[in-house]
Amino acid sequence: MSRLATQDANATVRSADLFAVIKAKMGKVPNAYATIGSNSPVALAALLEFDAALAKTSLGRKEIEVVKLAASEVNGCDYCLAAHTLAGKLAGLAPEAILAVRRGTPSADARLDALSTFVRSVVGSRGTVAQHVVDAVKGAGFTDAQVVDTLFAISSITFTNLLNRVNDTPLDFPAAPQ
Repeated sequence: MSRLATQDANATVRSADLFAVIKAKMGKVPNAYATIGSNSPVALAALLEFDAALAKTSLGRKEIEVVKLAASEVNGCDYCLAAHTLAGKLAGLAPEAILAVRRGTPSADARLDALSTFVRSVVGSRGTVAQHVVDAVKGAGFTDAQVVDTLFAISSITFTNLLNRVNDTPLDFPAAPQ
């Protein structure tokens, strides 16, 4: 059950406009977006702009979903795991690859495995990230720009991970397989 307010009919004009854009793109307003927009239209607008900018970075759709899945697993966000399991499939990730990213186990794609390992290390550690972690992701073929864009993607998903953990947002996507 949600812990934060959500509103539909009584949405502010700004929220209603954002909700209309989301609904046109996704067919519905997911519970996480409804919660954000109901409480802070500014935060929802920024998140949507952030993710639009993320789509223009040096990372492809599969790579972005790997980042979001790995970070959501480390952060323990069942809502984002559900949403990005679906988004990962739509981006072309096989179900086995999605589970490997989440579990931190090898898949058929060593490059995406290196990205997942990098994300899990960055999200799950404090302080300076060890040199060998950076060397490993760069050794897998990721450029410095892609490393920075990966951090950008981690920033985006971390906000929604935190929101959903605080809110205990009800799933409106199929639960991610365990």
